[in-house]
Amino acid sequence: GDYTCTFTYSAQGGTNEQWQMNIGVSEDNLFFSCSVWRPQGKSYLFFTQFKAEVKGAKIEYAMAYSQAAAGGQSDVPLKQEEFEITETTVSHREGKFRFELSKLMIVAKTPHDEL
Repeated sequence: GDYTCTFTYSAQGGTNEQWQMNIGVSEDNLFFSCSVWRPQGKSYLFFTQFKAEVKGAKIEYAMAYSQAAAGGQSDVPLKQEEFEITETTVSHREGKFRFELSKLMIVAKTPHDEL
């Protein structure tokens, strides 16, 4: 529809890692979600930077994880100082980000006309 989610990154290492990206819109069309993750759990890529950007909606909630849930392990969130969230982006914070990323989740509110 009118919403896009773009994930850009720079990383080193890792071979044949499988990643997934899901995009969805709620039934009432009020929320747009975007997730990028490694289903196997922890990624062994050395991320030097990352940025996820949404267009057509404003970020309501976002979280980044150093480890994604898999095999009985739960998600391990990044520390708040490692990344920053604006109205439309989630990105690493230079000098604070510890180079680990395995999952990124965004929930954004879509603009809608009040009746």
